[in-house]
This record gives sequence, structure tokens and C-alpha cells, in this order.
Amino acid sequence: MSVTVLDQEMYTEAEAARLLAVPPTTLNYWLEGGERRGKLYEPIVREARKGGHPPVTWAEFVECAWLRQYRRKHQVPMKELRAFITQLRDKLGVPYPLAHARAFAYAGKLLIVEAQEVAGLDPEYYLVAPVGGQMLLTPPAEEYHERLQYEDDIVAAWRPHDDPNSSVLIRPNVRFGRPSVAGISTDVLWEQVDAGASIDEVAMDFGITPRDVRWAVSYESARAA
Repeated sequence: MSVTVLDQEMYTEAEAARLLAVPPTTLNYWLEGGERRGKLYEPIVREARKGGHPPVTWAEFVECAWLRQYRRKHQVPMKELRAFITQLRDKLGVPYPLAHARAFAYAGKLLIVEAQEVAGLDPEYYLVAPVGGQMLLTPPAEEYHERLQYEDDIVAAWRPHDDPNSSVLIRPNVRFGRPSVAGISTDVLWEQVDAGASIDEVAMDFGITPRDVRWAVSYESARAA
């Protein structure tokens, strides 16, 4: 997978917000920054504002997925998160460090530890914690990392479903970045079942396993709830 995939424009802000299950205004603030209580804040994910509501790239989507995960586990102050991402970006020398596998390799973990300290993150919000001479991912960081699949050291897929056994994935080069199982859009499978077809019938029609159909239906049903 080419690194240019990270810069590929994938979604409108509204589409990205729907897939990430966050309010559109929240996503726009993460991407573009904004004014809060009379003070102007810089973007958290982007290095600089693009202005308006430009398309969301794959790298931006992946980092927003991390931010979503981390904010739900820990109500970390945005100022500290912004400082942390800036530090990590500078130390790794890439614009979207959390979309790269090397951020979670041993050397990358050391850089994360440094970035946490420089940014002034409270230890309870750390992504990596030194334990017994080892650099271990904290539970929120581990949960985020387990949702990812890599190709050529960059994120090639993200699992949107909370259940680690789910086969639903979002890939930038499959179904235009829409959720899918075995290359089939989850909404297409869900529509077939919703129309009255059985799980086994749908699986046979699309040449996939009943398990994949069940995960697709589970994912789409949760989104519709």
C-alpha cells in the first residue's frame, strides 16, 4: 500500500462523522479547530486549518478514530491532546503519526512516552506506560491498536465494530471506504436480511459465510438503533 493512500480524500465530514459515530460539529472541531468561549483553538488532527468543510482523508479519518476512542475512555483535555499529537508528529517526522505502525513499535513507544511527558499529559491518560522495563500500551491505546490492520507500516483497515471478533472492516480501497465484510458492503447485506431473506440464503447468494452476514447485520442494526 502506498503512503499516498494516507492522503487520499475519502469522505465528506458528514460521512466521516456518521462512520465514526461522533457529532459533525465535534469532528469539524477536531479537524479544523475553532472558537470556544471567545478563544481561537488550533486543529487537533490537522497541522493547519484547511478552511470550511473539505473532504476527510484516510489518515485524518484514522486519527479521528483514535481521538474518538480516547475521548470516550478518558475525558482528556483537548489542550493536552493537541500538544501530545503535535509532539508525536514532530518526533516521528510524519503528519499523521497514529496512522503509522512504527508509532507502536518499541522505538515508537519510546517517542510516545517522550511526547506524553513534554505535552504534560496526566499519567492516567498515557498511551504507553513503562512497566517492569517494558513499554506497554494502556487499555485505551491497546483497544485502538487492536482495531487496526497494517500494510507497509501504514493503516490499511479499521474495525468500526466494538466487538473484537467482528469481521466488519473499513478499508480505503474497498467499497470506497464503506464498512464491508469479505468485500461486500454491510448495508447491502443488511437490506437483504431486512427484506426477509435468511442469513443462510444471503450468504449463499453472495458467496460468503453466514458468520460474515451475521456480523454485517449486527453492525448495521447497532448503527440504526
